[in-house]
Amino acid sequence: MPKPKFKLSTMIILFVCLVVLVSLLITDLLITDTTSDNIEEQLEEKAIIVSRTVAASQVVKSGLQDESQENNIQDYAMTIQDAADVMFVVVMDMNGIRKSHPDPERIGNHFVGGDEKRVLQGESYTSRSTGTLGKSLRAFTPIYDEDQNQIGAVAVGISLQAVEASIQQNQQQILIGTVIGLIVGIIGAFLLANYIKKSLFGLEPYAIARIHEERNQMLHSVHEGIIAIDKDATIVLVNRSARRIFQKAGLMEQEPIGMEINEFLPGTLLADILTNPEPDLDEEQIINGVSIITNRVPIVVNDEVVGAIATFRDKTEVNQLAEQLTGVQMYADTLRAQSHEFMNQLHVLLGMIKLEEYDQVKSFISKLVDHQAHEVGNVTRFIKDPAFAGFIIGKMSYAREAHVDFDIYCETEIPEPADPALTHELITILGNIVDNAIDSVSISREKTITLELSYIDELLTMKVSDTGTGIAEEKQEEIYRKGVSSKAGHHRGFGLHLVQTSVEQLEGSIEMDSSPGQGSTFSIIIPYEAGGDGNDPGAGRRR
Repeated sequence: MPKPKFKLSTMIILFVCLVVLVSLLITDLLITDTTSDNIEEQLEEKAIIVSRTVAASQVVKSGLQDESQENNIQDYAMTIQDAADVMFVVVMDMNGIRKSHPDPERIGNHFVGGDEKRVLQGESYTSRSTGTLGKSLRAFTPIYDEDQNQIGAVAVGISLQAVEASIQQNQQQILIGTVIGLIVGIIGAFLLANYIKKSLFGLEPYAIARIHEERNQMLHSVHEGIIAIDKDATIVLVNRSARRIFQKAGLMEQEPIGMEINEFLPGTLLADILTNPEPDLDEEQIINGVSIITNRVPIVVNDEVVGAIATFRDKTEVNQLAEQLTGVQMYADTLRAQSHEFMNQLHVLLGMIKLEEYDQVKSFISKLVDHQAHEVGNVTRFIKDPAFAGFIIGKMSYAREAHVDFDIYCETEIPEPADPALTHELITILGNIVDNAIDSVSISREKTITLELSYIDELLTMKVSDTGTGIAEEKQEEIYRKGVSSKAGHHRGFGLHLVQTSVEQLEGSIEMDSSPGQGSTFSIIIPYEAGGDGNDPGAGRRR
């Protein structure tokens, strides 16, 4: 997103000021127009009321009917004019001759303006015209005697300059209010801009948009699935990898974001993290038959749990990586053991050559070749899975390096499994048990380990016996628990836990018979569907 020319605070101040200014100007125009009309209406109404008051006066009526009382009209009109604060109060007879006027010298002259004709015909009205006193707003009212005969008229005038002055004064007040409102708007905009900027940690919108986009790209680019919930256990985030796993499990019939986590994933423990904010790491969970390895941790902000997040990965992928790592480790262990063994054999040969015992050299080399061919050939003859056979050969070399006798007996041929993933589980099971056996016999006088394999009726039986130290009876019940180990040191107690987990997943069984000082025997039986023919070739034995 390109960087804008103005900062957020500047834009907020400008926009708020613009909105306030436009609003005040529109309000000013509307109020000014309405107020001007009201002022003119009020002044017109005032002139009409004064003219009607004068027209109803008995003094005025008597003066128009009786010439001896005519002078009283002027006195009365001036009194009303001063009291009402109008420009003029002029009383005229039916010929338009003034009987009163602010300028006494104009009494007896004809009314000036030309707008008096209608009132002499009995009509009441208002008009604007120019007379001897200037432009004025005039109100005309006819005068009647007791018999309702018109005997004259009265005209009350208000200076139009006074009207305009009132309107200007009102507009000045509105303008002052507009300026004050604009100042208040600017101050409010400045405070609002600072508050928003502080709430956004001083970041500009373009920076927030960039961070948001980068965050989305990072979350969707990671290979692990990520799902997050808020404090109400509502799903707020599901990345691309998580959607792929959910789709594999048949859970993407509807959009998960916005749903309650237990509604979308029944049986999940992610919502429990909200009430018990303790991380839950490396746990296995099955979603509609899809096995995943998940980590669940709370989201804490200012010492308050505001949500929880889970990262997970398809266990099939983890198993594939484990198979690769196991193969590499097994290959390295085999090479290391064979290298060590080969160096010892070279030392023997070197000694024989120095002693010039050439016949013994020939005999020794022949035995080595025959032993190697016999050992590898027999393992591969009975165990048809190359990966499993290579694992067994590697363990044999590792045992020889540890000065342990590792005897293998195959009652039947072991075919390749129909599911290649089964090999990984076999390596996990036997690898941990054999390693434990080698560790156990390392401190015993007799160092012997026996592995017996048989495949009958689609069941694979594996029996590992050793002459090690054995396991105390009080520890036998908890030996499969994670973190429980008879060995000292950190990060131990996982081997037999993994063995039990693998056996349970394969729907097999495991039994242990151990006595302190007499060794241990592990018997494992698992369902084993053979690939290819899977026929039992018959019994055989190899040592």
